[in-house]
Formats: sequence, structure tokens, C-alpha cells
Amino acid sequence: MHTRRRGTSGSDRPVADEPPEWSDVDAEDVEARVVELAEEGVPPSEIGLRLRDSGVDGTPVPDVKLATGKKITEILEENDASPELPEDLRNVMTTAVRLADHMDANPQDHQNKRARQNAESKVRRLVNYYRGDQLPEDFTYNIDHARELLE
Repeated sequence: MHTRRRGTSGSDRPVADEPPEWSDVDAEDVEARVVELAEEGVPPSEIGLRLRDSGVDGTPVPDVKLATGKKITEILEENDASPELPEDLRNVMTTAVRLADHMDANPQDHQNKRARQNAESKVRRLVNYYRGDQLPEDFTYNIDHARELLE
């Protein structure tokens, strides 16, 4: 978004309608494990990685959506275990707060001043996207509010 670099190409996931035969895990067990990991404080993106690597009861789960028919965030919303902030917004806010702290200690650092401006711009874009749906209508971003939310 804020660079002149080209994107990187990557491989696409194979098209599949059902989970592989070697991964015969019950959908209820997968949902229970997803909620359990969320209650431990694991973010949704990392839940998918942990299920892929360690699985449920030793059986790996290559794709939660194929195994359960629902995305990880949908499972979390159904069980009232979803995080208060969307994960992408939380990550960009963390970056902005870290850069703001750095700029307080090093006001002469012009390169990171621009990086902070770019990060806060991304935060504002995401706040506008999520406002009214996952964020309250009157939610406004400022760095002090972000510090409070991330604690």
C-alpha cells in the first residue's frame, strides 16, 4: 500500500471439497479445540497453524473450514470467544504504538516518523472498514486510546 515494490507470487492452495482421508477428526472436537485455544489467548491466525501442526488429539487438521464447514472466526463468534478487536487492526495498532514510543525517545528519526504515519494511516482505514460492524459507531483512533486497548 505504501511502497513501490511489486507483490510476491506464491502458490495457491489446492482446491478441495472435503477433508483428506487421513484427517478423520470430528467437527465438534475441532470446534472445542478452537475455543480452547482462543480462551488461552491465541489469535485466530495462530489457531489455524497450531491445528495444522499439532492437531486435535494428535491428528492434524489441514483446513478447519473443510473439517467443520465454518471459518475459525465464525466458530469463535458462535461461542462468544472472539477477540474484542479484529486481529489485523490489533497488529497494525501494535506497530503504531511501538513506533510512537520509539519516536518519543528518538524525535530525530525521520524514517520511522514516516513509518508511523503510514501505520496510523492503515489503522484509520481499518477503523473505517470495521466501524459499525465489529467496532462501535463512535470509535475514533488516537494513540492514547490504542495504548489502552492493547493493554
